[in-house]
Amino acid sequence: MKRFKLLKELVQSFLGAISFYTIVPLPDSWVIDFRRIARWSPLVGLILGAILSLLNYLLGEIDCPRLLASVFIVAFWLFLTGGLHLDGVIDTADGLAVLQRERRLEAMQDSRVGAFGVMACLVVLLFKIAALADLENHRGLALILAAGWGRWGQVLAIALYPYLRENGKGAFHKKFLRVPGDIILGFSCLLLVSGLAAPSGLILGPLAGLITYLIGWWFFKQLGGHTGDTYGAVVEWTEAIVLSCCSLFIHYS
Repeated sequence: MKRFKLLKELVQSFLGAISFYTIVPLPDSWVIDFRRIARWSPLVGLILGAILSLLNYLLGEIDCPRLLASVFIVAFWLFLTGGLHLDGVIDTADGLAVLQRERRLEAMQDSRVGAFGVMACLVVLLFKIAALADLENHRGLALILAAGWGRWGQVLAIALYPYLRENGKGAFHKKFLRVPGDIILGFSCLLLVSGLAAPSGLILGPLAGLITYLIGWWFFKQLGGHTGDTYGAVVEWTEAIVLSCCSLFIHYS
């Protein structure tokens, strides 16, 4: 009976992660639980990466030009997440543009989009499109690695650094995360997938893990902690940089 209850809680939590992190519709009759969804975010990333990898395959089957296919993939990527994380990139960039550190959080709460937010958004999207367009081989692997490690970076930021708002949209992530179990869960899954996907994944996996840590640490140094917006920014910037590193690695290997 206890095992059935535990399984039920895990399923409801995973469904909560799908509902929160993607635009995938779930039946109203399904019971979902949002309390511990952060632990599932790397797995959600792997699923998103697999979907994008399938789209990449289908576009290749119709001989779609790589640059145009890359635009389609990045646009569909943004659609699947509802722009949740890219919104964090914009708000975080607008906040960091403020020279007075004590006013940065206030600027991040402003609903108006500033010039720095627009520029950061464009840079992230261009990095993704350019990196994908440059990848002739292993595009599917790169998409899976980027989406998975990007969301593990979010888990790491939640675990390692203080949350800067009392009632922000990401506060419950910090409250319900269990350390180190939830960190190890995502890390183990990502290393396993990286190793099984291709021999190069054994090198790219740890490199991606280092990238995720450094990005979360950098935002912490700028703000003294994290918010829901910076969690999203960690995801997007990690995805963009991991894709770029995959492109460089495969190009020079």
